[in-house]
Amino acid sequence: MKAILRLAWQSLVNRRTTALLTLLTVAISVTLLLGVERVRTQAKASFANTISNTDLIVGSRSGQVNLLLYSVFRIGNATNNIDWQSYQEISHQRAIKWAIPISLGDSHRGFRVIGTNDSYFKHYQYGQKQHLTFSDGRPFNTLFETVVGAEVAKKLNYKINDEIVIAHGISDKKFNRHDNLPFKVVGILKPTGTPVDRSVHISLGAIEAIHVGWESGARIGQTPDAAQLAEYQFEPKQITAFMLGLHSKIQTFALQRSINTYKKEPLSAIMPGIALHELWGMMSIAEQALLVVSGFVVIAGLLGMLTSLLTSLNERRREMAILRAMGARPSHIFFLLISEATVLTSAGIVLGTILLYVGLFALQPIIQQQFGFFIEVTLLSTYELTLLALVQTAGIIVGIIPAVRAYKHSLADGMTIKI
Repeated sequence: MKAILRLAWQSLVNRRTTALLTLLTVAISVTLLLGVERVRTQAKASFANTISNTDLIVGSRSGQVNLLLYSVFRIGNATNNIDWQSYQEISHQRAIKWAIPISLGDSHRGFRVIGTNDSYFKHYQYGQKQHLTFSDGRPFNTLFETVVGAEVAKKLNYKINDEIVIAHGISDKKFNRHDNLPFKVVGILKPTGTPVDRSVHISLGAIEAIHVGWESGARIGQTPDAAQLAEYQFEPKQITAFMLGLHSKIQTFALQRSINTYKKEPLSAIMPGIALHELWGMMSIAEQALLVVSGFVVIAGLLGMLTSLLTSLNERRREMAILRAMGARPSHIFFLLISEATVLTSAGIVLGTILLYVGLFALQPIIQQQFGFFIEVTLLSTYELTLLALVQTAGIIVGIIPAVRAYKHSLADGMTIKI
């Protein structure tokens, strides 16, 4: 068998140009297959790790996926706001251990601004119940102080004591900026691989303060400056959503039912895990489509290898005849062709895997910056190894077709050795 593999390798070296093109075709298809699978699983993991140890998320009445997207992932907008009195009444119930209010609607140079309080830095968790930590500075404690996420600081080159200007609404244009009320950066959070990295955090009071003198998204007359506003104690009238942590998980369903039937205003309370499951259920068709497309790319690569082996058979009849004359049996010719397909497929898998890791290392920071999720570079999973085993098996099966034809050629050439 070693002799046949050595002969197969030498034969491929002699046809190096065709073999190299076939190898690259298989390698690229394997890279795409593994890349799609890695992005799919890592995207799921990244979404799942965005929020941890939060029992309920409460917002205005809407679908649970929509509520999850705008409150946790900063995607889209709320259908309505929540009255501050409703938040206080619910958050002070006995079953609740902590509550994090969130107010959305403003932005800073393409990044979402989050109005919240010190509970956010104490109780918000992500990943494996990891708390937010600071790479520099501290939480805000006065009206016009801000804490920025790691990506905001990196992309905009912010440092402690820098001043930033917040814009009204999602679009950051000159006419809707609160340029009379600059905020001082007092804290920079460590990277989390979540939307927190792309957020600018200010106090709920600051959200109210910067909108003094504004109506329906437009500035009305002369707005007060920071010194004038600092004399007042601002309490929010409305917030966008809030997160709840309970003393006991057993109380989750009862509290959820109570909030969903809240009489003072229509509210929705969702469990993040169930909402995430529904979100991925909605996206399952897209996942399957991606896997099917990558599967067809692998098939195309293997068909290219089959075409290469079949088209070279007529040119190699002389080679086969020489081998037969030197004592090779038809079975040896058969296994020679299968060995060539096996070697090409194996080399394509190795090269494709190398290209995958090179691509991951190169694209990892770009994907995190543009799409907001972190692709962890890890060893191949059991499922990925299974996919590669299937590709290898398919490569061997593909090699059987030219091997059978070569076997028939060796018999038709009248070179059969009788013992």
